[in-house]
Amino acid sequence: MITNQNEYTHCNELFYLRKKNNMLKAVIFDMDGVIIDSEPLHHKAYHKMFEDVNVNVSSELYESLTGKSTLNVCKQICDIFKLKESPETLVAIKRKHYEYIFNNDKDFDLIDGVLDLIKDYHANGLTLVLASSASMPSIERIFKRFHLNPYFKAKLSGADLKASKPHPEIFINAAKASGFSKEECMVIEDSTNGIQAANSANIFCVGFDSVHSKNQDYTTANKVITSFKAIAFNKISGILN
Repeated sequence: MITNQNEYTHCNELFYLRKKNNMLKAVIFDMDGVIIDSEPLHHKAYHKMFEDVNVNVSSELYESLTGKSTLNVCKQICDIFKLKESPETLVAIKRKHYEYIFNNDKDFDLIDGVLDLIKDYHANGLTLVLASSASMPSIERIFKRFHLNPYFKAKLSGADLKASKPHPEIFINAAKASGFSKEECMVIEDSTNGIQAANSANIFCVGFDSVHSKNQDYTTANKVITSFKAIAFNKISGILN
């Protein structure tokens, strides 16, 4: 029995996928909040930068920026607070703080269960692509630290694009990079902006509602999970076939 609107939307989407007879061929991963719990590191780095440029960013404003590239966040901050510093200057300040925190936080690790999921998908022949709003140096730093490169066909950075999530460009490009059609791809996202971007790209989206992602909207995700075990290959492949 369908008990809420989200389940209704989800069932409609699954019916569409079955009707089209699409098989899942590629999975597009967000990074922050899906592969790594980097939000505490970003939170510290951003707020140190805010202190450096003497602005008071409310928790509501900060949460609305989740999922956007650093440059786009800094552009918004400059516009809202009429700063004399350029967005690029703010980016450099934030990245300096982030690198220090990243290199000195010994507890920083992958999100529970995601490495098993990545290995599961890879072992079963799915093509994996990363589509993150993080800069490419940040992506490479994470992939090197946690030895993720062997599992992914491509890595895309939203920092290289004119528009950040919720604009769909990064996911459209990620689907192309996978070598498969959008109907054969699935996105895993944790943020409101990321889910909206996947929706706009017309790609099936799994919303990862975890303790690491606060006050995000999952109502437009096609499937919402709280554990990666819910989308293990033997479960998700059966749903999408």
